[in-house]
Amino acid sequence: MKAMRVALDTNILVYAEGLNGSEKMQTAIDLLQKLPQDLIVTPAQALGELFNVLVKKARRTPTEARASILSWHDSFEVADTSAKVIIAATDLASQHQLSIWDAVVLATAADAGCRLLLSEDMQDGFTWNGVTVVNPFATVRHPLLDAILQSAP
Repeated sequence: MKAMRVALDTNILVYAEGLNGSEKMQTAIDLLQKLPQDLIVTPAQALGELFNVLVKKARRTPTEARASILSWHDSFEVADTSAKVIIAATDLASQHQLSIWDAVVLATAADAGCRLLLSEDMQDGFTWNGVTVVNPFATVRHPLLDAILQSAP
C-alpha cells in the first residue's frame, strides 16, 4: 500500500505553537509526533498565515515569528503556491464556497499528492481532487487518519 501524504492547515500549526489553549496544543503536538515526518506537507500559504497569526494575535515580534516559520520550514516538506494552484483554487472557491485562502491550501495539498488535509476550519470529510479534509480534533477520528497513525512505527 502506498503511503498517504498529509497536508497541514494553518490551524494545526497555530495550535502546535501554543495558541488557543494547552489541550489543543497537546493534541496537535501528539499528532505531529505520531505522523511519519516524511509524509507531512506544509503548504507555503499556511506558513504565511501562521506568520500573520503569530505577529497579530500572539503579539510575537516579526523576528520571533520568522524563527517559528523557519523551524516549520525545516521540519516538513513545504509545497509552493504555483500559478496552477491559484487557478485550481479559484475554481474550488467559486464552486464550493470556500475562502480563496482555504482553497489555496486545499489545492496545494492536491497538487502535492496528499490524501489528507488536516484542518479544523474546513468541512470534515469534504473531498476534492483526491484530498479529504479531516478534522483531527473531532471526537471520532476519521478512518483515513486512523489508518495512517496505526501504520506509523
